[in-house]
Amino acid sequence: MSVDVDKPAEPPAAAPPAQPEPIKAIPVRHYGRWVAALVVIGLLALLVRAFASGKVNWGAIPEYMFNADILKGLRNTLWITVLAMVIGIVLGVVLAVMRQSKNPVTKTVAWFYVWFFRGTPVYVQLFLWFNLGLVFQYIDIMPIYKDEWSDFMTPFLCALLGLGLNEAAYMAEICRAGLNAVDEGQTEAAHALGMSHGKTLRRIVVPQAMRVIVPPTGNEVINMLKTSSLVIAVQYYDLLQAAQNVGRDSGVVVEMLILAAAWYLIATTVLSIGQYYLERYYARGSSRQLPPTPFQRLKAKLAGLSRAGGTA
Repeated sequence: MSVDVDKPAEPPAAAPPAQPEPIKAIPVRHYGRWVAALVVIGLLALLVRAFASGKVNWGAIPEYMFNADILKGLRNTLWITVLAMVIGIVLGVVLAVMRQSKNPVTKTVAWFYVWFFRGTPVYVQLFLWFNLGLVFQYIDIMPIYKDEWSDFMTPFLCALLGLGLNEAAYMAEICRAGLNAVDEGQTEAAHALGMSHGKTLRRIVVPQAMRVIVPPTGNEVINMLKTSSLVIAVQYYDLLQAAQNVGRDSGVVVEMLILAAAWYLIATTVLSIGQYYLERYYARGSSRQLPPTPFQRLKAKLAGLSRAGGTA
């Protein structure tokens, strides 16, 4: 015969914990930011008013924007910039490799070159090239070329050598920094696989060093474009020279200087866009995810708008 035993009563279910009240985040008021913004806007307004109420003939700027002499000066400025950077980059790479060499002679020569051209202003170097006829009366490259130095050293060649050789000293340090940024273990591994020193540089070291080299090189190109205005000292016809000539002939000197500044801004903006995409190209192998480009953001935004319109 079974006896029913009373089971102990189960404890009542615990009440669910009360949910905490949502946190009300109160943003901190930064009064200093508003004051600084008002001060900046006020200063900009005063600057705009000063230019607007001045005696500047603003209508002359669009009138001479595409003047034949101005465009010729712009073309010469871009041309001397490209050629000087080609010389600077090629010679800079050679100097960087020489600085990395174990040969004491080539290493010392490269160090002296960088020391001299970085230590003297490019303006002084332009004048030195222009007046080297006091040292070299003739240029004699048998049997290719022979002429007097004054006829050989034209304003174009003087500007090209002055800018290009000076730029090579800076590019040498940029390239050397890029080469040193690559881990030495990769070079040792390449040599262990039987790769020559030159092949190791081309296939292993240089492609990785480009991530470090490209950004400052882009800055050097932009800086070269602006530094090219110094060639007016050796009578090379560039954008600044053209603006001064047109301004003197037409009586709008300040307006033509503003026009030259506008063209410099346009050219540097184009170069900056090219630098942006070139940096993205060489950053493809990095582990981080690259941010979308402005065109990709615009495309995604338009796609979102089209989907929203289709849903509606």
